[in-house]
Amino acid sequence: MSGALEERLGDSLRTFRDVFRNPNLRRVELAWAGSITGEWAYAIALAVFAYEAGGAPAVGLVGVIRFLPSAVVAPFAALLGDRFRRERVMLAADVVRAVAMAFAAVAVALDAPAGAVYALAGFVAVVSTAFQPAKTALLPSLARTPEELTAANVASSTIDSVGSFAGPALGGLLLALTSVEVVFAATAGTFLWSALLVGRVDAGEIPGEPGGGRRHIAEEALAGFRTIAGDGRLRLLVGLFSAQTLVAGALNVLIVVAALEVLGLGEAGPGYLNSAVGIGGLVGAVVALALVGRRRLAGDFGAGLLLWGLPLVAIGLWPDPAVALVALAVVGLGNTLVDVSALTLLQRAVPGEVLARVFGVLESLIVGTIGLGALLASLLIGGLGVQGALVATGALLPVLAALSWSRLRRIDAEAALPGAELELLRAIPIFAPLPAGTLEGLAASLVRAEVPAGDDVFRQGDPGDRFYVVGGGSIAIRVDGTTRSELGPGDFFGEIALLRDVPRTATARAASDARLYSLARDEFIAAVTGHPASIEAADAVIGARLGSLRSGMASL
Repeated sequence: MSGALEERLGDSLRTFRDVFRNPNLRRVELAWAGSITGEWAYAIALAVFAYEAGGAPAVGLVGVIRFLPSAVVAPFAALLGDRFRRERVMLAADVVRAVAMAFAAVAVALDAPAGAVYALAGFVAVVSTAFQPAKTALLPSLARTPEELTAANVASSTIDSVGSFAGPALGGLLLALTSVEVVFAATAGTFLWSALLVGRVDAGEIPGEPGGGRRHIAEEALAGFRTIAGDGRLRLLVGLFSAQTLVAGALNVLIVVAALEVLGLGEAGPGYLNSAVGIGGLVGAVVALALVGRRRLAGDFGAGLLLWGLPLVAIGLWPDPAVALVALAVVGLGNTLVDVSALTLLQRAVPGEVLARVFGVLESLIVGTIGLGALLASLLIGGLGVQGALVATGALLPVLAALSWSRLRRIDAEAALPGAELELLRAIPIFAPLPAGTLEGLAASLVRAEVPAGDDVFRQGDPGDRFYVVGGGSIAIRVDGTTRSELGPGDFFGEIALLRDVPRTATARAASDARLYSLARDEFIAAVTGHPASIEAADAVIGARLGSLRSGMASL
């Protein structure tokens, strides 16, 4: 058992290492590090600036300015990630944010009205809503395997955890040594760092409709909502994820109040407790490596929800500083499991052409529920006291996880793809260039059929409706009644009629009992024509086969 675990972790570590050997993934992850660190550092400096300008009410006002417009705009800003190349959307967001932060630094240095700085802060927050969905939707097109996609999500979550305490630490250090405007200027620098890295990413063409097929912008912008509403799996995952961020918003308030009123940790207490969450997130990154290569992630998502909620209940029942630090470290671990499993499940389940918009809806819900969670915490503290609020808030996620467990298990069962079928597709030249997410989607759509010896799969002159891969046995390719070639396991046929829109150029007959996997015409064409490298590979295969057909050596 331990040997199998060691082997699994070894494979996961190699895949995680491959993420940073993939030039495009490495640049995106390092760009994310610059972006998240800058956002946290600037948030600390902005809070200090607001407090000095108008006290606690000003800090609350800044929160409203940053989060409320972002929650409204996020689903529509995410449309950019489906209309344009996602790396260019990220680049534009970085450049605009860097310029805005530079203006904010100048405004503070020149003693401009606080309202001008707040307005710039709100603008930066709104622009940021285009960056994150585009980045999350970009990863599936950069990952070379499904395992690498999960590892990339682990890397992103780890960077998020590091940024959650490195960013505030950097902001606090710069504030102690310099001033607010210097922190703003440094944040502009982190956004420029991100822009320089993203500018070197080349993900190829984006999935989706060609320009002439675009619908009205309002209809397109709502596609993310429609996609989620029309799929029960997505409704469940997004709903549970939103419940987790609701609790996260409440925790932002509960940590401060508990540290000061219940745990007796003083003014430094909230910092200690938040650091425990960040450290737990780093531990969670190690645990999440075990998820790399796993098909069944919905159960891991449910386990992450339990690890988010139960520790809060423990703090409420046993309000001790040591218990709180350990419990919040467990919350950080659970947060990483939730992030990695939920994002990977969504990336697998959502069609590529609307992926950014779905993540835009998720971004909106995250921002909105964090705000609602803060409000909920205040109400619960008033009604139940701090300890009661901790118990009530923490109990929400375990209850929801228990109620949803059977549905999560069904998602896992539906997601379980036989590895052999995925490998069959990966070995086909036409499909080899496809992103991991697209390849997984095709593998999920394969239809298996057993063909007895002597039966025809299709006949010469028939219209083309499916693409076939031989999983077992053999298929004879016959032209005008003469066998020209025989295909075995791993071989494929049927692509010429689909891609050239012509009748079948040959008859495909089972030379022995055969097992076939097939894809419908629309699924095949959408996958192949959506990626230039795949089109080139298909053209090369078709050219070679038609040449053989003309020479009388083989056919399809």
